[in-house]
Amino acid sequence: MSFITRGFSGRSRERDDRLPPGQTLVHDFPVLSAGPTPDIDTADWEFTIRTESGVHRWNWDEFMALDIEDVSTDIHCVTHWSKLGTSWRGVSLDTLFADVETEQEYVMAHSYGGYTTNVPLDELLDGKAWVAFEFDGEPLDPEHGGPARLLVPHLYFWKSAKWVRGLEMMDQDEPGFWEQNGYHLHGDPWKEERYW
Repeated sequence: MSFITRGFSGRSRERDDRLPPGQTLVHDFPVLSAGPTPDIDTADWEFTIRTESGVHRWNWDEFMALDIEDVSTDIHCVTHWSKLGTSWRGVSLDTLFADVETEQEYVMAHSYGGYTTNVPLDELLDGKAWVAFEFDGEPLDPEHGGPARLLVPHLYFWKSAKWVRGLEMMDQDEPGFWEQNGYHLHGDPWKEERYW
């Protein structure tokens, strides 16, 4: 029995100028998770942003009533695969932070199931990140983070937390799950910021 999912194994070396260093192009969508896939009903789903002054929250209906954007982007996994020209729908973090006031510069993303990942706030704003709920025109499958996941495509994909349930503002950068286990605090694929 193998304990390593298919996404961690080697692949062909098809080259494309859109691939960061050390990446390999894939045409499928590998599934990599740090634990079991949670089963989250949209009736129970909630998204929060916790700041030094309080908590902002949206249930699924409130979230779906926000401005929704179509996003076409490349994604890059730290395990060396890249998928180009992916299509998503979601709500921009700019929209979610429109009425949020904070002096704190760092974010810890929290997921259903307990996963966490850290991201500087400036890496989530100005059209850089979304909470996505569709992939390729279909509701996001649970194995890929549905009903909603963070989408931060300019960083390695572990920063795009599956099953996202909220963001916690922080005064200083602190490591999340994979960062505590040796992954880079930032995760820029073009600089190959894979590990500490």
